[in-house]
Amino acid sequence: MIDKIFDPASFEQRWYAHWEHNARFRPSRPDAKPFTIVIPPPNVTGSLHIGHALDNTLQDLLIRWHRLNGRDARWIVGTDHAGIATQMVVERQLAEAQQPGRTAMGRAAFETKVWEWKAESGGTITRQLRRLGASCDWENERFTMDDGFNKAVIKVFVELYNQKLLYRDKRLVNWDPKLKTAISDLEVETREVAGSFTHIRYPLADGARLPNGADHIIVATTRPETMLGDTAVAVGADDPRYASVIGKHVLLPITGRRIPIIADEHADPELGSGAVKITPAHDFNDWQVYERNKAIGWINILDAEARICSADGVPADYVGLTREDARKKVVADLEALELIERIEQKTIQMPYGDRSGVVIEPWLTDQWYVNAAELAKDALSAVHDGRTQFVPKTWEKTYFNWMENIQPWCVSRQLWWGHRIPAWYTPDGSVFVAETEAEAQAQAGDAVLTRDEDVLDTWFSSALWPFGTLGWPEQTTDLARHYPGDVLVTGFDIIFFWVARMMMQGLHFMEDVPFRTVYCHGLVRDAKGQKMSKSKGNTVDPLVLIDQYGADALRFTLTAMETQGRDIKLSESRIEGYRNFATKLWNAARFAQSNGIGGSVSPLPPAASQPVNRWIIGEVRATARMLEQAIADFRFDAYADAIYKLVWSRFCDWYLELIKPLLSEGADEAIAAETRAVAGWALDQILVMLHPVMPFLTEELWHRLAERDDLILAQWVATDAIPEDAAASADIDWLIGLISEVRSARTEVNVPPSAKLAYAVEGASPETQARLAANAAVIERMARILPGEVAEGGRLQVVHGEATILIPISDVVDLAAEKARLDKALAAAIKERDALAGRLGNPGFTEKAKPEAVEKAREDHAARNAEAERLAAALSRLG
Repeated sequence: MIDKIFDPASFEQRWYAHWEHNARFRPSRPDAKPFTIVIPPPNVTGSLHIGHALDNTLQDLLIRWHRLNGRDARWIVGTDHAGIATQMVVERQLAEAQQPGRTAMGRAAFETKVWEWKAESGGTITRQLRRLGASCDWENERFTMDDGFNKAVIKVFVELYNQKLLYRDKRLVNWDPKLKTAISDLEVETREVAGSFTHIRYPLADGARLPNGADHIIVATTRPETMLGDTAVAVGADDPRYASVIGKHVLLPITGRRIPIIADEHADPELGSGAVKITPAHDFNDWQVYERNKAIGWINILDAEARICSADGVPADYVGLTREDARKKVVADLEALELIERIEQKTIQMPYGDRSGVVIEPWLTDQWYVNAAELAKDALSAVHDGRTQFVPKTWEKTYFNWMENIQPWCVSRQLWWGHRIPAWYTPDGSVFVAETEAEAQAQAGDAVLTRDEDVLDTWFSSALWPFGTLGWPEQTTDLARHYPGDVLVTGFDIIFFWVARMMMQGLHFMEDVPFRTVYCHGLVRDAKGQKMSKSKGNTVDPLVLIDQYGADALRFTLTAMETQGRDIKLSESRIEGYRNFATKLWNAARFAQSNGIGGSVSPLPPAASQPVNRWIIGEVRATARMLEQAIADFRFDAYADAIYKLVWSRFCDWYLELIKPLLSEGADEAIAAETRAVAGWALDQILVMLHPVMPFLTEELWHRLAERDDLILAQWVATDAIPEDAAASADIDWLIGLISEVRSARTEVNVPPSAKLAYAVEGASPETQARLAANAAVIERMARILPGEVAEGGRLQVVHGEATILIPISDVVDLAAEKARLDKALAAAIKERDALAGRLGNPGFTEKAKPEAVEKAREDHAARNAEAERLAAALSRLG
């Protein structure tokens, strides 16, 4: 029997353990068409956050839906070794345990410590995914540092090197001076901080002067210390203020170096003085100026800890200073030389390492690079010609823009945890790249080799995820069957870092795209639309929500709110509402079971003669078709909306109410048997259709209603075998519409719910009259009206189709008072609506107010307008 109280905690983990133990996530279907998704591998150090919950709910919905449709559905799962994050975690634990640090214990010992940590603590995120209900192929779980994957990574590196698509070069990188490694753009966060613009006079050399007589050029910088590395001043080629000095020099203060004045597009005459100091070794834009003007050269003035180092013209008393101390000293020395024009205090944007929390330095260093521009060519064509499609399509523009302007990809990191670069050096600096040291030694002959200390960027290894997880470079059966994948579900924020790179590597090594569709979901924000962050205190823990409301309620909320191209404004009240939805279905199943309704014996609907039974069969068919279309269109919100309406409205609110007389004591036994069979079948189909979104609740009810195999392996609704029944749909939809309109009209004018009133009908067609007669008992029970004599005046008028239902209410309602109340409420609604319309019509508001304030005003206007229309309709019904 179904318990009286709905308690998801009593069965969710039990069912997950059952599914996993019995291999339900990967049933043997060798002859079935495969359906494959690769999970975006979460960091092995990670914990489930709300973004993970959204991303994995959508993937699980697709996997479960295709599994129900008979596909060999495989959700490839695993975790990323997370180089920087994992190394930091282990180093922190060593420090807390007062054990020797990384450098003290040596590389081999430290790597052993990391593997020990992974064995003990690295499974947190995968355990949490199980709490969410993720039906992954856990039997084949992968890790980006496992032996097989490491083999794939090393082979790709070597092959790209041999194909001259991977090389070592000196370029600017995002350098983290605390972690002492290059990091990716994704690991850099921009913060607004209090800073300043220092305007400095650079004296013109050789007695040169500007047209206005000035003997100097003014440049401005937020980082005065970088002037020690300046190699040029850039001005606009057509800027008349500087035309006469292009090709001349300035004397760089403090250092005494002569640096040229050059014409370059980087200098904007409209900004500041129109002149820009150029520090190629410490600014990404300035490096591009150097690339266009190689003669200016570059000077590196910082070491790996971002301290001033010895360089051309750098005074000895600067060497060893931190950036901050050097900045103060530069300003003080310039003030002493009377070369400070002015200093402006401003809020500026600064790049910080997301893990170290220190300011990131553009730093010139030797790193390994992939020729991404060459690999991007086929990856661009694959999206242009439709081999891979983005949903929503608008994200293709983002993809194209980045790929068409792609820069060399820095793939080396100065860490110990990760895939060590398979490159060996001789004492004279010659490099040998091979899959093993023995192969490198064979290339080098008798020379002594030293292996590169660096490891590969984690994005390099994760770019191989779609085929590396399937056994490549071995040509396995899995690889042939499950590559390319069908869908990738991911956040739009890693299109550059992961999606594009998987496209490049997949096409290069597999000669096919890694997936046919890329679905990009939005961000989960708080209820006010604000981005969640720990500093704002508005983050939510999905595990806490699961404990409070159940995994199914959270999953349904995220599915229902996932509208293509829009972020999700998550509120706990929505989760509570969908928990109530689950409770309603639970109670409906209890009602069904208490009335002798159990699980069906066939996926095909039973024979039905009663219009209400024929109607619910049609509703199931129509909903299943809508869900199929929603999956095809990746409209997750439409999927949730359609199944919600079927369960809450059509099945619970209407069907179960309409069939109560057919199941009551004394009812026709044949009709009652038919109704129980149809109701059981309809409830089963609801559980099947709802299962991809709410797997735990549906599996529990499936087994409570009958003894049978698991719902996770059931068959999808047989829509092709269910004929349309337009007549039954029309009859019952008419009946539902009439009852709803009468109930609404009664409520609007405060007719007591218990009052049973007479009614008359005008303008009814023979068909309507027949329907009224056939459904008289249901109308009396659910609308509280019955046929009778109706006098003129004091009548409530309800128009339904071509007919008007007249209901006398003067005996139960004070008509004059009711009209006065409605008039007053209508006037207030119109006043508020018009005031809001005025605000929305004012460009000063719509263009200057915060977007969320404008959106709130639009929502309020729509609500007041709907309220005014409702009240006006209520007044009109009173005549």
